Amino acid sequence: MTFKHVNKGIKRVDAYEKVTGKAKFGADMEFADMLFAKVLRSEYSHAEIKKIDVSEAKKMPGVKGVYTAFDIPNNLFGVIVQDQQVLAKDKVVLAGDGIVMAAAESEKEAAAALEKVKVKYEELDGIYDVMEARKEGSLKIHEDKEDNQVIHHPLRKGDVEKGFAEAYLILEREYTTQLIEHSYLEPEAVIVVPNDQNHLVSVYGSIQNPYAARSAVAAVLGVELADVRVIQNHIGGSFGGKDEVISAMAARAAVMALDLDRPVKMVNTREESFTESYKRHPYNLKYKIGATEDGKLTAMEIEAAADSGGYACQTPFVTWRSVVQATGPYELDNVKTDTYGYYTNNPYTGAMRGYGSPQVIFAQESLMDELAEELDMSPVELRKKNMYSQDSVTASGQKLDGHTVSLAEVMEKAMKEINYEEKYKEYSKEQFGDKKRGIGLSISFRGCSLGAEAIDAAASLIQINKDGSAAVYSGLAENGQGLKTIFTQITAEVLGIRIEDIDYMEVDTTFTPDSGSTVASRATLIGGNAVKNAAEKLRKRIINFAADKFDFSADNLALKDGFLYDESGNRLALFSDLTQEMGNTGILLSAYGWYKGPEISWDEEKGCGNPYFTYVYGCQIAEVEVDTGTGELTILEMAAAHDVGRAINPANVKGQIYGGVMMGLGYGIMEELEVEKGMIKTKNFHDYLIPTIKDMPEIKPIIVENPDPDGPFGAKSIGEPTLELGSAAIANAVAHASGRRIRSLPLNLERVLIGRSLHKGGK
Repeated sequence: MTFKHVNKGIKRVDAYEKVTGKAKFGADMEFADMLFAKVLRSEYSHAEIKKIDVSEAKKMPGVKGVYTAFDIPNNLFGVIVQDQQVLAKDKVVLAGDGIVMAAAESEKEAAAALEKVKVKYEELDGIYDVMEARKEGSLKIHEDKEDNQVIHHPLRKGDVEKGFAEAYLILEREYTTQLIEHSYLEPEAVIVVPNDQNHLVSVYGSIQNPYAARSAVAAVLGVELADVRVIQNHIGGSFGGKDEVISAMAARAAVMALDLDRPVKMVNTREESFTESYKRHPYNLKYKIGATEDGKLTAMEIEAAADSGGYACQTPFVTWRSVVQATGPYELDNVKTDTYGYYTNNPYTGAMRGYGSPQVIFAQESLMDELAEELDMSPVELRKKNMYSQDSVTASGQKLDGHTVSLAEVMEKAMKEINYEEKYKEYSKEQFGDKKRGIGLSISFRGCSLGAEAIDAAASLIQINKDGSAAVYSGLAENGQGLKTIFTQITAEVLGIRIEDIDYMEVDTTFTPDSGSTVASRATLIGGNAVKNAAEKLRKRIINFAADKFDFSADNLALKDGFLYDESGNRLALFSDLTQEMGNTGILLSAYGWYKGPEISWDEEKGCGNPYFTYVYGCQIAEVEVDTGTGELTILEMAAAHDVGRAINPANVKGQIYGGVMMGLGYGIMEELEVEKGMIKTKNFHDYLIPTIKDMPEIKPIIVENPDPDGPFGAKSIGEPTLELGSAAIANAVAHASGRRIRSLPLNLERVLIGRSLHKGGK
């Protein structure tokens, strides 16, 4: 099948305004008579608030209002569990909890006012270890809860005791992952305008999920959803991080704006962003695996404990994805998996690119290499013996029969691209000197979109003007991933018009129905189908009009290149002439599109079902050099093969692969938020390390296409799968090079050095 606009690497439609600086981000927004607000945050990670004195703060120059939790109509919010405080009222549960907020004529004056606030605390003992938090009788973080458990997800298949009894070899291993920061370029920013355009409040800013922000603001103010309008501005990165933290900021600004009847702007500094924003969940993972002598897996038992920090946030959903993917893409009859989330007094954790999969993939793919070594098999041989193929049955009991299961294909293409077999053989020989090379791979399957954790549907609106140009609105948000470009391509393909004739509009909650959050790599798959649906309605309307006008059968007419054609390829009319005539005769030239994902199921008690309606598959391979004398680790080359269904924009897919691989590299070898008794020690990029261009290896992106029957033009997902594999591939490569397995992330200098010294005594 050939396409005019789809499956083409066109220039991003938002590129010009971004590279020229014309794009307006949240911090760029200005409104008449605008005030600026700042927040005083807790000095402690766990403490009772005994007294707050704001009297001196109110007297400071330029100050228009100073507020505490007692000034907020409803102080609790949360997408899943309503336990997050807008401002701490009686107790702080994490460092970064807001205590007091002030609005003033300038940001400097607001900050100066907060320095005059006096807060009397009584510091409390805290829990900073997730394994301590889960113990019976341990200190409770939230007094209204029975214990510190946020959530427990089970998954059961077969009989693990029977499976282990059949095993020739049983391995038990433990792995840990770390807290990490999203590290987006643009700190959080919101502006709330009161009594704006027939709404109680309008919210502007760097908002990843406009509808979630609208719900939070409405809940906090105690008003109807229709009273709150949210408009997304350009956003300088999110990776899942601008959700609950933005909702809290928007709610705070809304309270002040309504009280003062003036717009209120809040922009975080980098230090404030590090302090207040949620992080990626650290996991403690225990794996027990059994296999026959020839490498066939017989049983797997898994326990994963995620640190939720002070609030539930996205923990219930993050750990649910983990329970689905914890066994990896391997078919076996006997599985027992339990994933948990626990409250601690650490920074709270939420959505981040990968969403519960990078942690379990690091563990399970490290485990597979360890098992292969114990069985004296190659890592590839062991995987091929056990990995999913067409019609395999997953750990949750789902038969993979509605799409192409392409694990063998992605693995083969990645191995060929990086010359894996030859390098693995060469690096398995004895290497002399301190610098040793290794190569490692990891594979994964990932459920597309939200899955059974929520209703998965999205809306779009397309309006065609009389001159044939079109405006496209979507209920999902452009967060830098290229959504505007993809949806524009889909619209152009269906309507047969030029990319240049389409104007993509920013998300505005007054124009499109609630489409859920822009998360879970669901934009192209779910949102793209909604856009396609709207465009197809309009295309049908135009074709039917033309069929009556020219006395043709609708089946024999086509729209392409801005013209109407008959079946013989003759041009009958300009697209713009048709829309002009339709508009002048009163025919509606706008349409809403709606798409709801296919039916899926999940039994929460039994831990089984069909959690996703389709899956994507990937393989990443890392080639590394380890200096066993200094601990220095260099990533030389990485290959990343991902099945995307069909690439709507191959250039954009490659960009996702480059970015995802680099984020996975950072997660694997250097990034770690340092926390001491809940207090964040690394609050800016001078002491929180992320990869730079100098750390970037040669990355070989491999796009694999097996069109999916449920995707728009066969497209599926790509944003998150590109990140989840890198740390495991690197860990396996380091073990191959050094002979020592490192089971905790990141694989930093100290851990590589420890691995070198321990290797003297054997593996």
